[in-house]
Amino acid sequence: MRPSGSPLRTLILVVAFVAVTIVISTIGYMRVGWSFSDAIYMVILTVYTVGFREIREIDTPFLHVWTIGTIVVGCTGMIVLTGALVQFFTITGLQQIFGQNRVKSSIDRLNGHVIICGFGRLGVMLARDLKAGGVEFLILERNERRVEEVSALGYLFLQGDATDEKALRSAGVERARTLATVLPDDAANVFITLTARSLSKTLEIIARGEAPSTESKLIYAGANRVVLPTHIGAERIAEMILYRDSAQFIRGSVHMQDTERKLRDLGLEIEVLPVADDAAVCGLTVDEAERRAKGGFLIVQIERRGGETLARPPGDTLIKAGDGVVAVVRGGRGALSAFQETTEPVKAGRMAF
Repeated sequence: MRPSGSPLRTLILVVAFVAVTIVISTIGYMRVGWSFSDAIYMVILTVYTVGFREIREIDTPFLHVWTIGTIVVGCTGMIVLTGALVQFFTITGLQQIFGQNRVKSSIDRLNGHVIICGFGRLGVMLARDLKAGGVEFLILERNERRVEEVSALGYLFLQGDATDEKALRSAGVERARTLATVLPDDAANVFITLTARSLSKTLEIIARGEAPSTESKLIYAGANRVVLPTHIGAERIAEMILYRDSAQFIRGSVHMQDTERKLRDLGLEIEVLPVADDAAVCGLTVDEAERRAKGGFLIVQIERRGGETLARPPGDTLIKAGDGVVAVVRGGRGALSAFQETTEPVKAGRMAF
């Protein structure tokens, strides 16, 4: 048998080989009149080289040949099976060790990154927006099933409880730029905020709140900003992290908030939209993007990844990956698909986004 490249595949093939050998050998003994119990007992003793005793006489040429064949093939199979088991457990253990070391090395290299606490509905959308904006981030999640989802998406993650000081330190909270705690548990978010603030006085903390009464508690605990309500949470948090100037421009003054309300009465919204690497508008000029949208949106400002802000950009301004585009959007969010990555929906538990 030629070993396969996969230890698991090799193990499966060898187990199948040994099982087939045992079945065929048992059938051979039963063909000469042995009972099933006697036959299987004889085969197991032979294959495992126990040599306890023959329960029946091996007194015919057929039984001599059949027993020799069982010894040669069965014992060879057991030797190979032992080797395959050792290989499987050794390689699996090494992969786990090196995998953990690789993740730790990646985390240790992070500086000025974003820590996302929780990978539920908001965590999924926030991670997608940060990836589109080209920001380094780490997801801190304790649920094993969700950790598997994060791993499948290729995001950097650390499995642990974000309320634990040790987990936050392992995530590099002292070197992080921003921590976003988006768990659906107000008490946990308050505790995470308190712990993170005690570890870093300069860290920007953006916290999710479910109940309006939690906002004051989160601010008191050390949060710089609190996002309410839930359904706009991920979008607002992404704006605050990726495009601070633009977020301040449309959310930070009474005048702009009043303008936003008036536009909403007209069926319009002001949005800060991250441009993904493979978004439909990436590489287009402002004029081209607006023309293709057929009136779906109007671009009023662009914030470059490096921090440059272009207010009222000319029509020939190129839209680049990682830009934050401030746009007046008409007719809901259907036109905004042009700014998003062309990827499959991301699952978080039973929900997809």
